[in-house]
Amino acid sequence: MMIVMTPQATQHEIDAVVARVETTGVHVVVMPGELTTAIGAIGDPEGVAELGLEGMGGVDRVVPISRPYKLASSELSHHEPSTFDIAGRTVGGGKTFTLIAGPCTVETREQTIGVAKVVKAGGAAMLRGGAFKPRTSPFAFKGLGVPALEILAEARAETGLPIVTELLDSAHADVIAQYADVVQIGARNMQNYALLEVAGKLGKPVLLKRGLSSSLDELLMAADYVLKEGNESVILCERGIRTFETATRFTLDLGAIPWLKLHTHLPVIVDPSHAAGDRRLVEPLSRAAAAVGADGIIVEVHQDPEHALCDGPQAMFASSFDAYARDVAAHAGLLGKVLA
Repeated sequence: MMIVMTPQATQHEIDAVVARVETTGVHVVVMPGELTTAIGAIGDPEGVAELGLEGMGGVDRVVPISRPYKLASSELSHHEPSTFDIAGRTVGGGKTFTLIAGPCTVETREQTIGVAKVVKAGGAAMLRGGAFKPRTSPFAFKGLGVPALEILAEARAETGLPIVTELLDSAHADVIAQYADVVQIGARNMQNYALLEVAGKLGKPVLLKRGLSSSLDELLMAADYVLKEGNESVILCERGIRTFETATRFTLDLGAIPWLKLHTHLPVIVDPSHAAGDRRLVEPLSRAAAAVGADGIIVEVHQDPEHALCDGPQAMFASSFDAYARDVAAHAGLLGKVLA
């Protein structure tokens, strides 16, 4: 259930409603909005309905949420598309397009800072880079760990770009929180619910990638695990799903973007690199993502992809990033969006 307060509701009235709802033992989340405050009550809709909340001071209406995802849902008409600030960059809201770019994994200081300068010059709003990498083979390069985070921090100091990096294990939570501006949850961990709760408690924006074989309902319910911790800054990422098709690494579900824009208030971005597995396909997929309404793109860039330690075939050449960014920005501009 969602209790929508009137625009004139006082803090005392909001607190009174929260206290009454908590008597039923449900999970309560207070979501202040630009005009009104909504209070989410998750767990026992019948018990909440019996409280007679409509008669309490400051309550406008009580709305049942029919979808399995509650906090990520856009069913409430008052809930405009979410927008939030990350180190001065606006994400979401329907007016900006966020370009996140960088190497799949941090290999050296020179490589990472070099790519950071290139993508910053090309218009990227954030720098991506892996420190802890989930690899299918246990013998593949799994990242430099904490030294990689230190290199990313140096790249941020030189370029001003906020850092997006993956949280792979709850044991790394504190050090990731120390260095990252955005905490990424990779596709393989989308349904690692304990890790999602840890990420939600870090107080950092969370970039949540869709699982390899996950439905969109499952993606949004995973987002609820982060949102219920009081963290409203969640970015959804479509990165391709596993189908019968083997021509591409994964099948990029472009239909997911407009569907998600209808059913959730959260920003939606696309990862064309992992979907394609082939740098020649990354730019056309990026244009398509921008044209169907994505709020941004996260893309892999490397000075010498042919010798990259991780996912070289799908990484763009740094030398072509500037032209790529201009092209994608032009397509985002067709929908009235500008680079963040």
